[in-house]
Amino acid sequence: MVSSPARESALLSVEGVVKRFPGVTALGGVDFDVRAGEVHCLLGQNGAGKSTLIKVLAGAHRPDEGVIRWRGEVVEFGNPTSAMRSGVAAIYQELDLVAGLSVSDNVFLGHELSTAGFSRRAEARRQTRALLDRLGHRDISPDRDVGRLSVAHQQIVSMARALSLDGQLLIMDEPSAVLDPDEVRVLFGIIRELTAQGVAVIYISHRLAEIREIGDRVTVLKDGRTVATGLPAREVKTSELIALMTGRVLDNVYPRRSPVDPAAPEVLVVRGLADGDRFAGVDLTVRAGEVVGLAGLVGSGRSEILETIYGARKAAEGTVEVDGKALRRGSVGAAVRAGMGLCPEERKSQGLLLDQAVYRNITVSSMSAFAKFGFLDDRAERARSTKLTESLDVRPAGVDRLVRGLSGGNQQKVVLARWLLRECRVLLLDEPTRGVDVGARSEIYELIRRLADSGVAVVVVSSDVEEVLGLADRVLVVREGRVVHDGPADEIDESRVLDLVMEGQPA
Repeated sequence: MVSSPARESALLSVEGVVKRFPGVTALGGVDFDVRAGEVHCLLGQNGAGKSTLIKVLAGAHRPDEGVIRWRGEVVEFGNPTSAMRSGVAAIYQELDLVAGLSVSDNVFLGHELSTAGFSRRAEARRQTRALLDRLGHRDISPDRDVGRLSVAHQQIVSMARALSLDGQLLIMDEPSAVLDPDEVRVLFGIIRELTAQGVAVIYISHRLAEIREIGDRVTVLKDGRTVATGLPAREVKTSELIALMTGRVLDNVYPRRSPVDPAAPEVLVVRGLADGDRFAGVDLTVRAGEVVGLAGLVGSGRSEILETIYGARKAAEGTVEVDGKALRRGSVGAAVRAGMGLCPEERKSQGLLLDQAVYRNITVSSMSAFAKFGFLDDRAERARSTKLTESLDVRPAGVDRLVRGLSGGNQQKVVLARWLLRECRVLLLDEPTRGVDVGARSEIYELIRRLADSGVAVVVVSSDVEEVLGLADRVLVVREGRVVHDGPADEIDESRVLDLVMEGQPA
């Protein structure tokens, strides 16, 4: 392990931390330290132990071995409230805010202001206003229902809650995953202001470019252990970070494109599609073996376009055809029967049965293939699912595991396995690598390219412009519900895409 500098000045010091669960050691020896006023980036593949470590530091789990020092004193946070009262707060990727409650109610949830048993709501609103001002967001009202805020503003509310107890260490898990480029720049500005005030940040992201822009030092986890710590974020080579995370060298993250046959049949044809609200006039054609990418800001209508093509939203205008046959509007069943599959943006809430086994998540769209005389053939389901998970290298192995326990990258592989089982003709992928580490991301890219090479028509939506350009054969740029560019991926660069999504000037 690469060692870090001496820890005398550390705000937080983690030494030899181990956490075990029945049948698995999630953390097998973690060592690193965080200094006041720094952004310390935590990297690792899905399943490396980052989520468990966050929960240990935030008081949700107790370590089985090792020492945690906070301000030089050995501590053991018994619960998240204890950690927050000490100044340590976690902001999770899936924000733990309560829709239906106001911003101020969420900021002080669990440590409400009261006197003699009576809530001090006016004081809570006043302090919330001051915290939001500190974070540069006077535009957020303390009285607003938090469920009606954008995801970016909900993150600000989570940060305000962390600071409401004089937070000195913020743990941020994939904070940019659902933000557009402008919102990421605002987030980074807030982080810089906080660190200038002495607040430390543990920043977790799979986007290595972000690490270089916002980070000071880097710690890398692999298989529950620290393999490097104290690395200078702006100087360490990308290839070195990838090798540390994966144990192998990835020369090229994106697979080589195969030329699309101009005579290949048009598998998916969309004409004049509109939903009467978020988008209108969308034309899209995808040939067999072609990957088409949709780029645009969060809220531009990209996801709604995919959902309407799939029938999850009912179109107000336009047609969708698969292999020359028009699909009934607003019918997911018709889309699936025609050979279409969707991997949704929110895979946990929209794409997976979290409390069901891996095999049942794979076969759920193909149950008629396993039914005999009204009964499901569980043995056949497990056998087919095992073959698919082995070919996709889903870890840990075992199709009887609850899918909830898999990492984000492996959950995504399970969703992809579902549509591989159905041998779909059209595959719609919405943010396919969100929350997925660089190693699993490369594997998913390879799988998408293999599917395209086998003749599947693929449509990919991603907030990562580099991903769209690296993976797609052709790119559509969407702004405010309109397609403002349609052309080959190798004829447009990242800066031009960003210019189009910000300005919307047709190319």
